[in-house]
Amino acid sequence: MRVAIEDLTVTLAGRAVLSGVRLIAAEGEIAGLVGPNGSGKSTLLRTVYRHLRPHAGRVLLAGRDVRSMTTAETARHVAALPQERGSDFEFTVREVVAMGRAPYKRAFAGEDAADREIVAAALDQVGLGEHAGRSFAALSGGERQRVLLARAFAQQPDVLVLDEPTNHLDVQHQVELLALLRAQRSTTLISLHDLNAAASLCDRLHVLHEGAVVASGTPREVLTPELLAKVFGVRAAVVEHPLTGDPLIAFDHHTPASAGGGPAWAP
Repeated sequence: MRVAIEDLTVTLAGRAVLSGVRLIAAEGEIAGLVGPNGSGKSTLLRTVYRHLRPHAGRVLLAGRDVRSMTTAETARHVAALPQERGSDFEFTVREVVAMGRAPYKRAFAGEDAADREIVAAALDQVGLGEHAGRSFAALSGGERQRVLLARAFAQQPDVLVLDEPTNHLDVQHQVELLALLRAQRSTTLISLHDLNAAASLCDRLHVLHEGAVVASGTPREVLTPELLAKVFGVRAAVVEHPLTGDPLIAFDHHTPASAGGGPAWAP
């Protein structure tokens, strides 16, 4: 399912957090959002899964405005993993993942065999199949993250919306999660702080700065030393990854970009 964001403006507390944003995630494509803190990434994602109502503009799923859909209909198409995640659920791991089946159930309807199979498969996907009976509240931050991702998978959406899903994960589980997303090939909108992870995972990148999209394209087209200096304020070289051939950003941790006289970003 194709996602298109058209002229999106979001105003919070009288301030335009996003202004005139246009971007797409093609069907089956992983589209990444990158940018400094406060650039509007999370706000944009919240409009896609209808946590926020835009001041102007539209979010289209296969050409249809999400605001014209019912909440249940949206939930059958879009599964979200936001940054603000509950940690005090008094449920087992399996019960949390089973919540992903709610958009397909009538009120008070119980699970059927298909639901149980889907939930079990989602837990296996994130490597927690043997932990179904554990208390969610007793899990580590990384384990909770994987459970909530399994809940999104159990929802069987057309579109995944993931806000910093690698937070709290150790390196092994970060690598496994990114490989899992590649294998899923669902249309995905994902925000990432790790630019090298974004370069490896994403088919397309959109760079946000001060509420506007300032660059879009493939990781190789977007992640240039000039953009990294202007938007992120860092000096870096972009080389080829010796194992994968993806762009690899080598940051200069000794000299700030400002020491080289780099200009501030002006869209």
